[in-house]
Amino acid sequence: MTRYLVTRANFLVLGVLVVILALVGAVTWERLNASREARQWSQHSYRVLATTKDLAIALRDAERGQRGYLLTARDEYLGPYHAARDRIGLLQGELLKLTADNPAQQERIRALAPILQHKLEELAQTVQARRDGGFETALRIVNTDTGRNDMREAETAITGMLADEQRLLDERLAQNDARAGWVRWLVIAGSVLAILTLLWAARLLNQAWSRSYRTEAEQRALALRLRTTLDSLSQGVGVFGPDRKLANWNECFQVLLDLPKAMLRPGTAYGAFVEHTAEPGRPALETEDQVRHGSRNPGEAVTYERERADGHHLEIRRTPMPDGGFVLTVSDMTKRAQAEGVLREAQKMQAIGQLTGGVAHDFNNLLQVILGNLEFVRAKLDGDARMQQRIERAAWAAQRGATLTGQLLAFARKQPLAPAPIDLAATMPDLIPLLRRTLGEPIEVRYVETVGLWPAMADAAQLESAVLNLALNARDAMPGGGRLTIELGNKVLDEAYAKTHAEVVPGDYAMVAVSDTGHGMTPEVVKRVFEPFFTTKPDGKGTGLGLAMVFGFVKQSGGHVKIYSEPGEGTTVKLYLPRAMGTVAANARTSAPVELPRGSATVLVVEDEPAVREIACAILADLGYRVLQAPDGEEALRVFGANAASVDLLLTDVILPGKVRGRELAERVRALRPEVRVLFMSGYTENSIVHHGRLDEGVQLIGKPFKREQLARKVAEAVRAPAVPAVEGGNVVALRPGREA
Repeated sequence: MTRYLVTRANFLVLGVLVVILALVGAVTWERLNASREARQWSQHSYRVLATTKDLAIALRDAERGQRGYLLTARDEYLGPYHAARDRIGLLQGELLKLTADNPAQQERIRALAPILQHKLEELAQTVQARRDGGFETALRIVNTDTGRNDMREAETAITGMLADEQRLLDERLAQNDARAGWVRWLVIAGSVLAILTLLWAARLLNQAWSRSYRTEAEQRALALRLRTTLDSLSQGVGVFGPDRKLANWNECFQVLLDLPKAMLRPGTAYGAFVEHTAEPGRPALETEDQVRHGSRNPGEAVTYERERADGHHLEIRRTPMPDGGFVLTVSDMTKRAQAEGVLREAQKMQAIGQLTGGVAHDFNNLLQVILGNLEFVRAKLDGDARMQQRIERAAWAAQRGATLTGQLLAFARKQPLAPAPIDLAATMPDLIPLLRRTLGEPIEVRYVETVGLWPAMADAAQLESAVLNLALNARDAMPGGGRLTIELGNKVLDEAYAKTHAEVVPGDYAMVAVSDTGHGMTPEVVKRVFEPFFTTKPDGKGTGLGLAMVFGFVKQSGGHVKIYSEPGEGTTVKLYLPRAMGTVAANARTSAPVELPRGSATVLVVEDEPAVREIACAILADLGYRVLQAPDGEEALRVFGANAASVDLLLTDVILPGKVRGRELAERVRALRPEVRVLFMSGYTENSIVHHGRLDEGVQLIGKPFKREQLARKVAEAVRAPAVPAVEGGNVVALRPGREA
């Protein structure tokens, strides 16, 4: 008893010392982190000071270039002037990013922006006057002292920014020095204490181990823990001794191998288990003699796979032990097999998505050039009906190509969706008359709905397109006529259903079922029916993308598709859409006016493809807009810097060459003028404006290829829309109302 108490006391003292050492170490680590953070902030202040000084230098360089040109009228002075003027805008944006943590500096930068803009306008006026030959006119502008006053105000503001940042830097350096002193003393104290603690701990551990002993009670406790551990495993474990006979096992061993209780007793030979796991038509795992003589790589684990009669996939692993025995481990791999199937499907989808995205971007640009020019020419031809008909046919072919690209993107789940709560009971009845006209009289269309339908969370336009695709497939399956049934209902997919469908998330779903009385499909066809380009129709009668598009849309919406079909009995396709919890928007169907909206606003068009940029600018100019253009983000920033006060709308491609992409360009423009509206255009959206298949909140997008009418309405809508919050670098920026078209 005395030895026991001494041992407990020694461990208690050791524990106290370890706690003290841990506290000292924690404090030292905290001080080190604080010192490291202070150094980082000091480096940040140095960058702010350097950028502010560069801004002052660029402003002086711009004025110096302007003065040189006014005096000599030599164009070589304009190069430094233009370079400095362009650099001013970039440095302003850089300062805004660097001082995001300093509201006072942010306020100074915003106050400095109009002064710099006014100064640059004064410089541009004098340069233009001198270029036109009016030295006296330029001299009069200079003599107004407006530029000098602006220069003084700008230098005063910049000096204030430098002084404030220098003060902040001095404070941070002082804090860093103080923390460094703390860290130095803490390290010294911690090292001394650590040495003393280790010496004392070594003495205590030596005494503790010298007094330790094993008792029979401890052995029983250890055996009990081992038994509990074995029984808690989700794998089946059977331990066999050197004589190849069962020595120990857990409950899962019996359950997974479906063993009779009579077989589970100590001393049962391994051969009995081998015989029990053998399958009809397949050899046994291995014989007991093979295990004993090591004919299969002795010393290495051996793995087998077996299927139970109920479909469970088992993995059986025999691992040798040093004493000559071995451990038989049985794992239920059914869920892993399902997960691997889902992974293979996801990898296939990813490959198709990458291929589709690359094709869609370039192909949609080509279609945009074709369709845009056809629309432009058609608007100019009024009297030539024959030529109008040919243009209509060409436009139909281009639009058909765009539809095929859209279906590929839908299957690959790369289309940008705008999901919203949908009242199916209000939207589906409006679709029934269209289906009756489309399918024709031989096919009877029935509509069935359940009382108390849940709202669905989906893109309404894509849902209508999916139902129409299913209806057209049903029509082809009923060449002699038949019955098409549209059914709506509420469904709960529970855990049991999700276990047999690995991609399903249990929960509430709104169901849209489309059933027909056609010729049906065989199980082999059903397995491949959602594959892209797979079709049972004759050549030239189908692309094989209709059902693939439906599948991709539902999956991207977070739903589930289930198809039931038997030869001669018809087909039912059920779309399960997630139940919406928000407020259902009103179902408004309005007819568009014939006259296209025109405007007088200024639009900056940014597109790297020259032909696409040319036709977009031509359409906008024809509609009355003032158009500025740029081939990439860097040039767009320069154009915007020279026309910042007049630009009302930025129309930019999402994917741009160079360092400045479409989303970053929009953020920089809004940082300088928050009231500028932004409209993105793209034939294939990247993750900069689309996340999880959905457009970011507040983002407006027009997909390529677009028609003249679509561009006109989308631009008018974007220019006239009220100010909405826009995401900028993860922060919400409130937009002020801009000028209308």
